[in-house]
Amino acid sequence: MDLGIIGQAAGLFAVTNIDDIVVLALFFAQGAGYRASTRRIVLGQYLGFAAILAVAVAAAFGATFLPESVIPYLGLLPLALGLKAAWQAWSHRRDGGTDDGGTDEEGEQAKDGGPSPLEVAAVTFANGGDNIGVYVPVFATAGIGGMSAYAVVFLALVAVWCFAGRFFATRSVIAEALARWGHILLPLVLIAIGLVILVEGGAFGL
Repeated sequence: MDLGIIGQAAGLFAVTNIDDIVVLALFFAQGAGYRASTRRIVLGQYLGFAAILAVAVAAAFGATFLPESVIPYLGLLPLALGLKAAWQAWSHRRDGGTDDGGTDEEGEQAKDGGPSPLEVAAVTFANGGDNIGVYVPVFATAGIGGMSAYAVVFLALVAVWCFAGRFFATRSVIAEALARWGHILLPLVLIAIGLVILVEGGAFGL
């Protein structure tokens, strides 16, 4: 694999996905203490990014599975998830946010909490919708060999991004801040991402 292509792919991935680290850190903080939450978040991140790659590769070959006019409306996904997270946080606060121990069954369910793979995938795909427009011309001019190299580097860097997100979420100072404010920050960030995608894309005539 050509080192030049590796460097270009790494740079392109970093520039187009830098904000994902913040979202991943919030997801990891939300899943802290829950069984297998790391695996679900990583799976969701890979599912979401694999969908971005699939659409970009298809478009590079001339197949348009996702019309450009549809991309701005992807903002509805993080917006809906952000509103859901805000409602859950408000409901938890209204109920007092206390833990009275509960039954063994409730405790087992709590271990399986945190974000689901589909929720993470939806946010990843929606947040990376604009990346498709950047990737398509690069893939189209890179040829099959170059496109494959880009895909391999991108998928390898998804793991690095997941590690970075988890690293930040588990640093003591950051972890304490996220534990205290994460239930507020996560919905705010998701809603902000959704609104930015909708507004910048001109969805609904905005």
